[in-house]
Amino acid sequence: MPSIPLLVISSPMLIGPAPADAEVESSALLPVPTVAEAPNVVSTGHPQHLLALSWSLTQAQHQPVEPGQADPANVEDTGPEVSETANEADGTSIVVEGRYGPPEGDPIAVVNEASYRLTQGIDRALVEPLAYGYRDGLPGPVRDGLGNVVRNLREPSNFINSLLQFKIGAAVKTLGRFAINSTLGIGGLIDVAGMEGIGLPYRRNGFANTLGFYGVDTGAYLFLPIAGATTVRDFIGNTLDLAVLPVAVGKPFNAPEYAISFFVISNIENRLQLDNELAAIEGAVDPYAARRDSYLYYRAREIALLKGQEPPPPPEIVEEIEEVKEEIEQEKAVGADAETPQVAPLVSHSDTPEKALNIRPIAITRPRTR
Repeated sequence: MPSIPLLVISSPMLIGPAPADAEVESSALLPVPTVAEAPNVVSTGHPQHLLALSWSLTQAQHQPVEPGQADPANVEDTGPEVSETANEADGTSIVVEGRYGPPEGDPIAVVNEASYRLTQGIDRALVEPLAYGYRDGLPGPVRDGLGNVVRNLREPSNFINSLLQFKIGAAVKTLGRFAINSTLGIGGLIDVAGMEGIGLPYRRNGFANTLGFYGVDTGAYLFLPIAGATTVRDFIGNTLDLAVLPVAVGKPFNAPEYAISFFVISNIENRLQLDNELAAIEGAVDPYAARRDSYLYYRAREIALLKGQEPPPPPEIVEEIEEVKEEIEQEKAVGADAETPQVAPLVSHSDTPEKALNIRPIAITRPRTR
């Protein structure tokens, strides 16, 4: 059977039989019709409908219908899904798959990224200089004492949550730490319990861990201004942690002076602990995604270990962050110039299907590490 010439009309995207030459010449002066009706095809005995192109390449000519197979010409056009199904039957369609919208677990990624950029600006202008001044300006014993006090004030929450998780041994050790440091350690200024000979190291626990221990999902990822990376579950758990002493003891822990002091010192201590990691993340191709992926991985790992399960394998971005952190630590140890080291850019692989960093041809200037 001779093939029927076709004409493709670009807008709307329709395929239909080409008109005669005279009709083509005359129709060139007229506006393109929005709807055209094809004549019947006598050889098949069925009317030939126009096919709408939708995310796939449609055959340009009518194919013979196999016995027992529905004629694609008679399939009612209900959208892209039906069109693709009709073409998959003869193996001639090209299916292009992909996803759009926010990443999984981060439904408000646009808001979170804006908050991340705002917080990074505040960090450069205020938090980082304050943290470095706290670290370099205060004498070591004073700085260590303030950090010990903050950790000691978290021990009641650590104790309660160890009990809730039925980790009796950990609960007893936490209670012993709190008793020793609150008395011999002068209210927690000195970590006597962690000294060699006693050997009761600090182990942080909390309601966020307890919720994860009992299977509560993380919920949406959040990046809160100033406070930083968290999830719905972690935000609720951390709020409960902060409420233990004010609710259970009352004064002076329910006073604004206590809350402000605790918030400032604990966040400065946390900022200093994350200094190398944040410096590595800031050199990533997508720092926001790198921070999100590393936070979610470390929390998933912590919950898995808490349950006695095998932790998930680290994503490639986490491995790269750890590598850069080691480089930064080594340079600090040998006193190398931290302003012009050569490191590879990082890529968050949550939404990247391929390993993009097998070759590292690009060098960047590492951000401030001091």
